[in-house]
Amino acid sequence: MNTKRKIDFYFSFISLYTYIGYEAFQALVQKYDLEVTYKPIDLHAIFTAGGGLPVSKRPPQRQAYRFVEMQRWAIARNIPLVLKPKHHPSNPEIGHRMLLAAMSNGEDIRQFVGNALKILWVDDLNIEDPQVMVAAANRSDLDGHALLEQSKDPSIQLQIDRLTQEGVDRQVFGTPFFFYEDEPFWGQDRLDMLEELITTNRQPIPFAAL
Repeated sequence: MNTKRKIDFYFSFISLYTYIGYEAFQALVQKYDLEVTYKPIDLHAIFTAGGGLPVSKRPPQRQAYRFVEMQRWAIARNIPLVLKPKHHPSNPEIGHRMLLAAMSNGEDIRQFVGNALKILWVDDLNIEDPQVMVAAANRSDLDGHALLEQSKDPSIQLQIDRLTQEGVDRQVFGTPFFFYEDEPFWGQDRLDMLEELITTNRQPIPFAAL
């Protein structure tokens, strides 16, 4: 009988804060032997549904503060970070489809998610280039070429659309976004609060529309 505690993890390969918090999240997963359901979503569709704005459309003062926060979090997490990636914003759809293909095969995709998140924020490469994604999969002990071909199946794009709509229905408005016992946690800076819920017996706080 599977008694593992379960987390739903909504994310995008272009998400800055998903990259910043990914190693810390994986450490939490290993510490408590959590079962993670990985849910790649269309972040721009999520912004549109939730009233959020892409970085380039935010007020100048918010963009400037984001730049400060990027540097602070890179120091706090002790991770490399490209502050102004050449290929941001971009469309992560190829990588998301490859990820779903690997998941459908029952493969271990944790390393691939980490490597894919580094494409923009560490490697400063183009996430829309299929060969870049193939290389990231190969580095993750997956068959990148096979996943790229498998990812062209139209049913996989439908999965992305379904997961994105699922996120909208659950009131996801940014990434990373976690659900544990149906309590929502937005942002990698809420991992301590997520751990608190995991380790206590308190009642989860529901996420209800006002």
